Amino acid sequence: MSDDKQKLKARIEELAGLSADQVKAEDDAREVFACFKQMLNSGDIRSAEKIDGTWQANAWVKQGILLGMKLGGMQENTIQFRGYYDWTFIDKDTYPLKRFTKDDGVRVVPGGSSVRDGAYLAPSVVMMPPAYVNVGAYVDSGSMIDSHALVGSCAQIGKNVHLSAAVQIGGVLEPIGAVPVVIEDDVMIGGNCGIYEGTIVSSRAVIGTGVILNASTPVYDVVNERVIRKTDDSPLVIPEGAVVVAGSRKVKGDFAADNGLSIYTPMIIKYRDEKTDSATALEDALR
Repeated sequence: MSDDKQKLKARIEELAGLSADQVKAEDDAREVFACFKQMLNSGDIRSAEKIDGTWQANAWVKQGILLGMKLGGMQENTIQFRGYYDWTFIDKDTYPLKRFTKDDGVRVVPGGSSVRDGAYLAPSVVMMPPAYVNVGAYVDSGSMIDSHALVGSCAQIGKNVHLSAAVQIGGVLEPIGAVPVVIEDDVMIGGNCGIYEGTIVSSRAVIGTGVILNASTPVYDVVNERVIRKTDDSPLVIPEGAVVVAGSRKVKGDFAADNGLSIYTPMIIKYRDEKTDSATALEDALR
């Protein structure tokens, strides 16, 4: 970590321990936060990083995001859309809408999408309307956020990821040390999927339509005859190249058996091969 980042980190940690009133009384608090948010917007700092093969939360970055909540005051903002009508929203003045220019290389297609300030979208990212990216999120190059998709606070999205329509990527600001949802490079996530509670989807995995992944749901790996679960030391991790679909399994007990009851469960039915690659190939022209 550079000296500048180290100094910023130290000051953020100091301010994080103060109440909202105390923070607002600090002469440099706004300046510190402005510097912090600029680095978030540029992707120079992230709420989580892969270090020595393991994803780790940067607690001080999440503290900095919460610092903006303490510093901010409620503000009404009005945007006029092509002279036809006004769109008004009310939020903390520290977190306005993120603004893009053509030089950023990001495509935000018209129709109701928005990105909160303090999120990073790399050049060649595409957002289809309506979609939303929250503060602290990191979306890497070549990725597409499709219609009605959400990228939650601090979520980490890798390169060449496709988030299909209505995908929900959960966010996390509390607890401070919790690792956010991570979607690694070259992952395809089908429509109406939900990825929550710090789940990590490893590179090149394919998540089929309607799959829900969270900390309390075991994943049955039919190929390797094992059950993948979150542990006290590790989040739920979908293996590299896994193809996950929505399935079901029988519920134990006489009542369940008498009524033919089953419960939803995600299953790994195969690992990525040439046929999968062909079916999930991204179209460069769209980017």
